[in-house]
Amino acid sequence: MRYPMTRKRNRGFTRVELLLVMVILAILAAVVIPKMVGRGEQAKETKAKTDISNIGSALDMFEVDTGSYPSNEQGLQALVTNPGAQGWKGPYLQHSPMDPWGNAYIYKSPGTNNVNGYDLYSTGKDGKDTSGNAFNNWSNPSANGTSTASGS
Repeated sequence: MRYPMTRKRNRGFTRVELLLVMVILAILAAVVIPKMVGRGEQAKETKAKTDISNIGSALDMFEVDTGSYPSNEQGLQALVTNPGAQGWKGPYLQHSPMDPWGNAYIYKSPGTNNVNGYDLYSTGKDGKDTSGNAFNNWSNPSANGTSTASGS
């Protein structure tokens, strides 16, 4: 009796199939990863705009309670601890604000751009934009929730 030769076939993936799957995954990664990388920076920019709006609201509450905005010497710390201002009802913020890149927000009162109010801005990603062109309360209405900063 002769038995036909039967070979047991491995049911795993061949090298070609594995290579094809790896190529497909690499193509997907090349398309998806660049789109996801830009989201982190976009989120930081949105946070900076939101922070400026929130700080602006806190500054406006400080002004309503005390009759004036904090001086340059008092700075934004006046929103956290009482600088000795009459009528202070804070704290208006929980802590001194830092921008998403780890730099302090710049506050000037009276402002150069808002002469009857204050200038509030972030130096941006590089930390070097001292002109305030990155994120500020005078050129970007959506970053400034109140219009009183330019003259209340």
